[in-house]
Amino acid sequence: MSEFVRTNQWKFFLHAHDAWECMLDDCRNAQVSIDMEQYIFEHDAIGDRFIRIFEQKAREGVRVRLLCDAAGSSNLYNSARVKRLLASGIEVLFFNPIKPWRINNYSSWFFRDHRKVLVIDSHVGYIGGVGVHQRMHNWRDTQVRIEGPVIHELDYVFDQMWNRTKEGKFFRFNKPFFSAEQQTSKPQALTKYFYFLTNSPRFHQRFIYHSLIDVIRNAHTCVYLTTPYFIPDLRLVRVLRLAARRGVDVRLIVPNASDHPIVDIATQSYFWIMLKAGVRIYLYRDHVLHAKTVIIDDDWASVGSANLDSLSLLLNYEANLVGTNHTFVSELRGHFMEDLNRSREVIFSDWKKRSWFRKLFEAITWPIHKFL
Repeated sequence: MSEFVRTNQWKFFLHAHDAWECMLDDCRNAQVSIDMEQYIFEHDAIGDRFIRIFEQKAREGVRVRLLCDAAGSSNLYNSARVKRLLASGIEVLFFNPIKPWRINNYSSWFFRDHRKVLVIDSHVGYIGGVGVHQRMHNWRDTQVRIEGPVIHELDYVFDQMWNRTKEGKFFRFNKPFFSAEQQTSKPQALTKYFYFLTNSPRFHQRFIYHSLIDVIRNAHTCVYLTTPYFIPDLRLVRVLRLAARRGVDVRLIVPNASDHPIVDIATQSYFWIMLKAGVRIYLYRDHVLHAKTVIIDDDWASVGSANLDSLSLLLNYEANLVGTNHTFVSELRGHFMEDLNRSREVIFSDWKKRSWFRKLFEAITWPIHKFL
């Protein structure tokens, strides 16, 4: 067994409720620090369980920092619960608040912190698609718990966003926002099995997006994608179609019905051009699908918060764990194959027969694709 496998250990969770229980257990055992970054944090049944543990650990002297997006966690942001959290010793910040005097500012509605990160004692980390909201209890999601040297990168990712939020500098890019270590996008240049990639709205800091383009372009055997929302830009569409046409097995799993019906229609507006190029598309039919994973060949896989849509890849702050360890990649591939068994394949000849009314609805979504 290699040194990297011994020192970087991981465990996958395929449903939100399983991930929550393990996250709560690790928080209970925290001795030094708890750092949580969440797009959605609701003060409902599951949110209150986290809050109670945070308050208890803060009383014990553990440093607890909670960083939430002001839009995604708007109910918490606008509640009196925040004062209680601050009074208990918990540090709380909200990224990019929407204020009345900023309502006409483009950046108030976009440039959201969509990450889902938890770091305990700089020793254990979680990353994936799992938010803190009771309605997600049975959702099919992918969250990974990881230990080892890679946690230092996750610490760095959290601290950078925390400091920027604390300073109120949400969109000023006077210096590189992420470490040089994270800017490597080509797998062949890597000397380790795990690393973090981040995305920000600035063109030269869309590391997840550019890495994804590179690995798909260099894929030899397979490209397996799972995403709740598939609204890519034309560049990503092009590299996927070219991969399928050169014989790569390109497969995409999306929900039969997600939590956003308009996004489902926009997603399906891409089916015709993807199916025509040879991409195989499957509709997941068991619970709500919220997982965001990518598997390329046998030696590259990604799991994190980034969806395959314009908001995630071009306009939001995102964080993904990338693994080039063969066992890690193989496990994610196994999850993908299991999901295929719970999905219905979209057949091109059948899809072409859909109603003109459906085609019209799909066409209407095209002008707003960049905002979905």
